[in-house]
Amino acid sequence: MGSVHGRVLPAADSRLVLRSRLGAITLVLLCGVQFLDIVDSAIVNVALPSIQHSLGFSQQNLQWVASGYILTYGGFLLLGGRLADLLGRRRMLLTGLAVFAVSSLTAGLANDAGLLVAARLVQGVGAALMAPAALSELTASFREGKDRNTALGVWGAVSGMAAAAGVFLGGVISQGPGWRWIFFVNPPVCVAVAAGALALLASDRGSRAEGTAFDSQGAALVTGGMLLLVYGLVRAPVVGWGSAQTIGVLAGSAVVMVVFAFYQLRCRNPLVPFAVLRVKGLAAADLTQLIAFTGFFSMFFYATLYMQEVLHYSPLKAGAAYLPITAGFAVAGGMASQLVTRIGTRPVVVAGCLIAGAGIYLVSRVPLHGSYVSDLLPGFVVMALGAGSVFVSVTAAANAGVPSDKAGLAAGLLNSSQQVGSALGLAVLSAVAITRTNNLIAGHASHLVAADAGYHRALLAGSILMAGAAVLALRIGNTRQAAPLVMVSAE
Repeated sequence: MGSVHGRVLPAADSRLVLRSRLGAITLVLLCGVQFLDIVDSAIVNVALPSIQHSLGFSQQNLQWVASGYILTYGGFLLLGGRLADLLGRRRMLLTGLAVFAVSSLTAGLANDAGLLVAARLVQGVGAALMAPAALSELTASFREGKDRNTALGVWGAVSGMAAAAGVFLGGVISQGPGWRWIFFVNPPVCVAVAAGALALLASDRGSRAEGTAFDSQGAALVTGGMLLLVYGLVRAPVVGWGSAQTIGVLAGSAVVMVVFAFYQLRCRNPLVPFAVLRVKGLAAADLTQLIAFTGFFSMFFYATLYMQEVLHYSPLKAGAAYLPITAGFAVAGGMASQLVTRIGTRPVVVAGCLIAGAGIYLVSRVPLHGSYVSDLLPGFVVMALGAGSVFVSVTAAANAGVPSDKAGLAAGLLNSSQQVGSALGLAVLSAVAITRTNNLIAGHASHLVAADAGYHRALLAGSILMAGAAVLALRIGNTRQAAPLVMVSAE
């Protein structure tokens, strides 16, 4: 046993176990970071009308209250993950918490539209520093096998639960104390998490050798490329897929990322060592999650529109409709983490994608004036059980065999797949919905019928994407407790 600043730490060759008090508290702390990050992706959606009325947003600029956070969160994730490896996981977690807290306070106090959008952009940067640091800390802290699989399972389940809880909490807060409290609740939570991190997590120096130059050119290229990619996907539904802006931005992103790749291959100390992609199944797991989130995102976005625009649910009622989904994710997380140790990750991911796709398909078949209990709820529950299993098992698959000094990079890749998948889902499925709606309006259908048909067509496309994710999942590694994790050199 050793100590750091008076705290007793496990020996260098030992890891935390979940049945210990320290292990359980550490898991709650780290999953709390992920919950905070994902909740803030969704919590503002139902509060947008109140924000627009309060600060005088134009309809065109209002989307940036939500999209600004996604833009910088997705754009800076790879950089944030690698910084956690190089400079230390706890250091980057605390830095991210500080940025997130200050920007949240600024957002809550904002008295004009520009300041709120700027605060949301900075808030996304803070989240991009926090999330990969917390996931890599979790991977490095728990013993390989059942304890780590269970911890990663809880992490994956929390991701889905937070997406559903964000919609509910947004409705509760915006109809209660007001939209500003969506942001005001974050600083005290960040302070509590930071205090817990200082008390529970060991200070690590990171893997950057003293005197080694930081790859600032690589950092600028990868961040710029990711920002252009997410920006292009976020703007595509507004300006059109065939517009010069969309084509130019996405082409620019591709060029920057190609330049980045060539630069990393020639750099002596690359920011992103591509050898980490040789870890069996890592790339397939990330791609599976990207496509799964593309389909999964359609459920929340278009089901919410259906409930509010067609069924005329209040924001609070629409948010409360998702509570069974959070319960479904909790149940699925517990089941999937146990199944992973018995049959491995691959069959759990494949089955979960197919089950989630079936749930989204059920929602796509809801009639124009459907009821919640008989029409929406069955699909919600089926989707939650499937998607919860996917995010639990794909998280375990993506982190298996990754050396500890590259855990932050692996976490950044996995979290990037979430954000790019969400942005891609909104862009692609919005085009599907709008096309269907416009075609029906051209045929003299009522606006309500046409909009409803567009929502349902997008949900159908989402279910097909989940089936596609199941096919991709056949290529991921089949990690289980009995199989030793093969560590590879990523230098």
